Amino acid sequence: MSAVTALRLRRYRVPGWWWTAPAVLLVALLAGAAIGETAIAPDTILKVIANRLLGADYAVDRIEGGIIWSYRLSRAVVAACCGAGLALSGMVLQALLRNPLADPYLMGISAGASTGAVLVAVAGLGGGVISLSAGAMMGAIAAFALVVALARAAVSGAGGGAGLPAAGAIILAGIAGSSLFNALTAFIIARSASAEQARGIMFWLMGNLSGVRWGDAGLALPAALAAVAICLWNRRALDAFAFGADSAASMGINVRRVQGVLIAAVALVTAVMVSRVGAIGFVGLVVPHAMRFIVGSGHTRLVPATALAGAVFMIAADVVSRILVAGQVLPIGVITALIGAPAFALVLIRGGRV
Repeated sequence: MSAVTALRLRRYRVPGWWWTAPAVLLVALLAGAAIGETAIAPDTILKVIANRLLGADYAVDRIEGGIIWSYRLSRAVVAACCGAGLALSGMVLQALLRNPLADPYLMGISAGASTGAVLVAVAGLGGGVISLSAGAMMGAIAAFALVVALARAAVSGAGGGAGLPAAGAIILAGIAGSSLFNALTAFIIARSASAEQARGIMFWLMGNLSGVRWGDAGLALPAALAAVAICLWNRRALDAFAFGADSAASMGINVRRVQGVLIAAVALVTAVMVSRVGAIGFVGLVVPHAMRFIVGSGHTRLVPATALAGAVFMIAADVVSRILVAGQVLPIGVITALIGAPAFALVLIRGGRV
């Protein structure tokens, strides 16, 4: 075997830690189901899972069984899917836009998805024909299109100015888009929602996993798995985009097609997650940067690492939101913002290096 062949095999060899990823995720899910105001032993959780999925007949307290299966475990699964999907969305946006500060929340995609979901849920858009997720996806796409258009106009100096640097323009456009769609969401709630509806929606918009059940997991899990599959399929294209769209085209990559597929995937997964749990910020910013520091910038390793870390991070944030204040469940968006805001400041100060 030549040295070149050996180097290639070594380069594309599956990292050993990949095989431990399912175990890490399983431990995180068990922790999410076990930790709370009432602690539950891990063996009880395993018995409940065996009873439900394998038809076993272990003796389990009925109340504990209901808490585990109907509340905590479904919540942990949705949290894992949400974390993985949002983290991958941030990773893709950072690669395509070559901007270390890009993520669905800062780019206004989450705000647009929230507006679309609220239009369907409160204003009755579509007359019951359009689902919550479909409305959220339309809002996400509209927000991203607006942000891209604003950024291009700012870079080109279409308004008569000298033009802004592309990296700064996309973030400023994202802030403008987020502000606009957040304002639209608030207007729709004030105009169409009752006081009780408004309170529930505002709590949901801060990120809320309290109401999720297995039906939500049935939608979130396929979206997260599809995001992982699409990112892995396009991992070499994502590597090429690190050098710019022109360099990617020179390597034989169909830039328009790949960009379209990846942006559609980002909009879809963000819309699904927002429609289930509300707008949760900073996951797509913090997790990809942390994983680049650990596994490097090659997307063969970065995609699965980002998905796993995002899932574990969101489960941990959910656990903290349930136990931080006794007798009260905080919006999970509060926890992710407390962690993400300092991380955002660090990335901003260090110019994208972590």
